[in-house]
Amino acid sequence: MKMIFTKEGSTTIAFQENIELKVFLENLTKEYSKIDKDNIIVNLFSFEVITTNDVLEFLQLSNDHRASKKSFVLVTNKVSYDDVPEELCVVPTIQEAKDIIEMEEIERDLDF
Repeated sequence: MKMIFTKEGSTTIAFQENIELKVFLENLTKEYSKIDKDNIIVNLFSFEVITTNDVLEFLQLSNDHRASKKSFVLVTNKVSYDDVPEELCVVPTIQEAKDIIEMEEIERDLDF
């Protein structure tokens, strides 16, 4: 099963069904070079169960991506953003992820 990438402007949404989180992260890392110039939304809705520790698995990739002045947002309603470190962006909906990216783009444009 392949990763599904949906590109909207300078943002790519990554999604994959019926897979373990570990495999999802491996696949995302493998295919990262295809989307590394975009803002990235990682859609985790296909996971019935996801924990704070699972989300923390994305921290290194997120930090690396954000260091290149691009947004990296995880979307799940199973983990509260209060439970993850501040540098990891977790929101409950795709629309909120898009809104965050829009705000971060403006901040980058203004050099905040």
